Amino acid sequence: MEQMQIKLDFNNMMAEFLGEKEGFTRQDIEAILPQINQAHQNMTEKRDTGMEWRNLPFNQQQVVEQILNTAADIRSRCDTFVVLGIGGSALGPLAVQTALNHWHYNELPPEKRGGPRFYVVDNVDPERVAALFDVIDLSRTVFNVISKSGSTSETMAQFMIIHKMLQDRLGDRYVHHIIATTDREKGNLIKIARQEGFTTFIIPGGVGGRYSELSPVGLLPAAVCGIDIKELLAGAAYMDKICRQGDVFSNPAYMFAVLQYLAMGRGKNISVMMPYADSLKYFADWYAQLWAESLGKRFDLNQREVFVGQTPVKALGTTDQHSQVQLYTEGPFDKVVTFLKVERYRQELAIPKIFADIPSIGFLGGHAMGELISAEQLATEYALLKAHRLNHTIILPEVNPFTVGQLIQLLEVATAFTGELLNINAFDQPGVEEGKNATYALLGRPGYEEKRQELADRPAKKPEYII
Repeated sequence: MEQMQIKLDFNNMMAEFLGEKEGFTRQDIEAILPQINQAHQNMTEKRDTGMEWRNLPFNQQQVVEQILNTAADIRSRCDTFVVLGIGGSALGPLAVQTALNHWHYNELPPEKRGGPRFYVVDNVDPERVAALFDVIDLSRTVFNVISKSGSTSETMAQFMIIHKMLQDRLGDRYVHHIIATTDREKGNLIKIARQEGFTTFIIPGGVGGRYSELSPVGLLPAAVCGIDIKELLAGAAYMDKICRQGDVFSNPAYMFAVLQYLAMGRGKNISVMMPYADSLKYFADWYAQLWAESLGKRFDLNQREVFVGQTPVKALGTTDQHSQVQLYTEGPFDKVVTFLKVERYRQELAIPKIFADIPSIGFLGGHAMGELISAEQLATEYALLKAHRLNHTIILPEVNPFTVGQLIQLLEVATAFTGELLNINAFDQPGVEEGKNATYALLGRPGYEEKRQELADRPAKKPEYII
């Protein structure tokens, strides 16, 4: 296990490497030890009441067996599996699928793919939703509708369309083509699922959408597509035990959080996540929701206006070396860059020794693609260091279920710990509610008449400001 442990390299956050003006010293960290210790105590106390997601790697043995049995059934009778969800219900499954399965998984022939094709429908663009039906056979598709509240407008609209189409096409057999993942008692989806007899998986209490990937939300889609979910959970459990340590200098999640917290205090209000592996590209998307929705808060726990948060930005190495890194090296000093580095790639391609008469490209011959992308990561890291820009690196020995499970747990714990340092609630999203409520009102949901009138009374737009 130790040889598969992912690690945090924070050298390039420290003053002895970055310079005293931008970097941090051990004294900077030690100066906030009272806050760190209090945050650690909070994390320990809230583990079973408020942060139940931390226990997901340890308490789902029975659920895992049910998931594996359901996944085997789906794999035996269907050639397509579609997730209907939004936010963490979509980003988590997509991140894990693209990390651990073939990059062109859906395009492989069935005998090489070994499981059904996988799609995630996480928006309500009618063109995109309609396009799905051009490439799937409803009679050979299972839809996994994921909504803890059962009232998420986007997901439930998708579900209603699918529900009608399946009934029209399959009659009573439609119930075998819908799986509901939702709350045990609350919300519309669990009521519908029980009334109609859908196979149902429960999102445990205390597990919000962006912290739900290691629950049935993410485990079922992963298992259907042949990913070893027991190894995924084992990796998360391994990292969680490391992250229980109160010593910040031994706890990678705490150190990640502390350095980001200190950086925010110096006006570094942008957090760039930059994987140097296409397999981890969608982990930057997943992180963006986790970090933004958890930490972007107007009020602290004492109801004081604080307007805190750090804007996450997605980048991909090496692609965005040619689009964003110019800004990161020479633009404002307002960012922290987190690299995701892979030490061993699962495939390798040798660069042939040709064009030796053209020195500017011939030097590449004899190297390998993995060697090139690793050099590119180190070179970008060095360019940022030389420009005195904060950056740190999460190192994965390789991308596999065990290391991906670690990465999920590491970033979730780090996010929660940052919330404790900021004295905010990292598990609600009140800023999202206004938009939801306005949508309900515009579409005539009962009980939102006052909000609808509020929208009707808003200032009229002026034609002269539309050109």
